[in-house]
Amino acid sequence: MRRVRAGKACLLAVALLAPATALAANGTGISTDLVRTMLLLTLLAVAPAIFISMTSFVRIVVVLAMVRHAFGMPETPPNPVLISLALFLTAFTMGPTLTAVNSQALKPLMAGSVTVEQAIEKGSGPLRNFMLAQTRDSDIEAIYAIAKAPVPDRPEQVELLKLTPAFILNELRVSFTIGFVILLPFLLIDLVVASILLALGMMMVPPSTISLPIKILMFVLIDGWGLILQGVLGSFR
Repeated sequence: MRRVRAGKACLLAVALLAPATALAANGTGISTDLVRTMLLLTLLAVAPAIFISMTSFVRIVVVLAMVRHAFGMPETPPNPVLISLALFLTAFTMGPTLTAVNSQALKPLMAGSVTVEQAIEKGSGPLRNFMLAQTRDSDIEAIYAIAKAPVPDRPEQVELLKLTPAFILNELRVSFTIGFVILLPFLLIDLVVASILLALGMMMVPPSTISLPIKILMFVLIDGWGLILQGVLGSFR
């Protein structure tokens, strides 16, 4: 029995060492393929974070969430509807940028004419230009001040790792500004309804019970969704 177990252990060791031996025998070719595969898998893993942080998704989804909050309906429209709408609007606004990334990076990479590193460098160019067009200089200067690094003289010299947080800060600021404009008329409706109920002595009636139908009616009459989408999409440069 011991000999059988020893034989099985030897066979297992040979099976485990065989891929490594073959890898060493084939030289750097397989090693390069493995590195490329690992880079591609890493890129796919961080793709959602890239999509959220380097596109117009943040501004759009925050504004849509504030619209839902203005109505006082935390579950209507539901999250899948808001996310789906935000995704399609992001694809719409990012159309030229994504087309440039596809032509400059993805197609050459699939054709094998460029390496993964070259594709990443070329693909980051259109995204960099989009983020630079949206981001204020003060946001970039603030990020460089936090990093205690000198601010570059030219926009193309801004590091992508510093440009991305500056871009996100700008998106949050713009989305909150748009959200304030959206929330203000809804707040006025709530105040008017609450004042009327208080004057009538109907203090036990929740103001939201009366204000919600009024909000929905006014929102539909003025084509609120169309105005909001025009305002959000028109805010991109």
